[in-house]
Amino acid sequence: MRTTLDLPEDLLKEAMKVSHQRSKTATIITALQDLVRKNRLQQLKAFKGKVDLDIDMDSLRKRA
Repeated sequence: MRTTLDLPEDLLKEAMKVSHQRSKTATIITALQDLVRKNRLQQLKAFKGKVDLDIDMDSLRKRA
C-alpha cells in the first residue's frame, strides 16, 4: 500500500541508523512490527496471575 507521510527527517535517519536498515520503507516496517509485538506482549502480561492452570509438574515429568 502506498502512503504519503510527513516524517521528521532527523528522527527517520536516527531510526535507520539504530535499526540497521538501509531503506526508509524497511525502517518503518521494522518500527511498526516492533510496536505491534510490544503491544501483544503487554496484552499477554495482563493475564499474569489470572489464568489458573491445574498442572502437576511431577506427573508431567514422569510421563516423558
